Amino acid sequence: MARASPLLLIFLVLGSSFATYNLVTMIIHYGSSESVTIADGALLLDPITEMPAHVRNRKTSKAPFHVALTATDAPYNKWQCRIMYYWYKKQKNLPGSEMGGFTRILHSGKPDNLMDEIPTVVVDPLPAGVDRGYVVLNRPWAFVQWLERTTIEEEYVLMAEPDHVFVRPLPNLAHGGHPAAFPFFYIRPDQNEKVIRKFYPEEHGPVTNVDPIGNSPVIIRKDLIAKIAPTWMNVSLKMKEDPETDKAFGWVLEMYAYAVASALHGVRHILRKDFMLQPPWDLETTNKYIIHYTYGCDYNLKGELTYGKIGEWRFDKRSHLRGPPPRNLPLPPPGVPESVVTLVKMVNEASANIPNWDTS
Repeated sequence: MARASPLLLIFLVLGSSFATYNLVTMIIHYGSSESVTIADGALLLDPITEMPAHVRNRKTSKAPFHVALTATDAPYNKWQCRIMYYWYKKQKNLPGSEMGGFTRILHSGKPDNLMDEIPTVVVDPLPAGVDRGYVVLNRPWAFVQWLERTTIEEEYVLMAEPDHVFVRPLPNLAHGGHPAAFPFFYIRPDQNEKVIRKFYPEEHGPVTNVDPIGNSPVIIRKDLIAKIAPTWMNVSLKMKEDPETDKAFGWVLEMYAYAVASALHGVRHILRKDFMLQPPWDLETTNKYIIHYTYGCDYNLKGELTYGKIGEWRFDKRSHLRGPPPRNLPLPPPGVPESVVTLVKMVNEASANIPNWDTS
């Protein structure tokens, strides 16, 4: 074999070092939240985080899941449920979907005017005063009742919310006994260990066993959620009764309660960043499945975000507490992120095609 020239060897070493440096830099940058995979010589960012090694193989058969969302009979909730159900129906039978049946779990205790439009099961709210004005505490109690009273054919359940919009067909992201969940940046059990330990004692393991999630969106086997739901309800109530915990967790208290309840049952979730996006902070819908429009979207006419200040153009679900938004909302000005534009277009399409939209 001919001997390589010293100059060639130097180039090879430098090139190899440069490639290694870039690889290490990317791993350091994304390592805390995303895994990095090499395929065909290219770096791919894996949206699946913290998946146990023994469940990384892809499923070979379909595993349909039942879509279940909890709701009240308030007008604000109704119009969101109607939009959510419209997009569920559009995406359900498209290629790639593993979406099965649908149930709105209505925890107002009595039927409403959407019973014939959306498949609904009516359950009881918590006794008067128990939720202490925090209506979300009714969510775990609603799931407990629904699971006890109802039989569904699917083995899995997607716990969803009214302000979710399916951007594309949703497959089953869970793997057997490992549910799939979206990691929320503001759910930080590791930074709230003192409070978490009140409900998750040290004998159960490290606080890192508590996933940084809420109950929604979560795809989970129905036998697992049937075990977790009563604990989730009890932990939620105990957290609300504890002044320190109530102050620390505020409006996300029930989310922490689900994460703790799951950990108490030894259930760990596959964290999927591609499960959901939240405008205006997430800018694109590419390769994401659900839009969660919990935040207001405020922009000036230059397309610049004015968060914290009402914009010249805005879309905020809280602007429509007493009834649905009007049909044909104006689109955002040029320069606004694609995620916000897509959200408004999807709201407009749904409202244009839902009969008697103004009666929500």
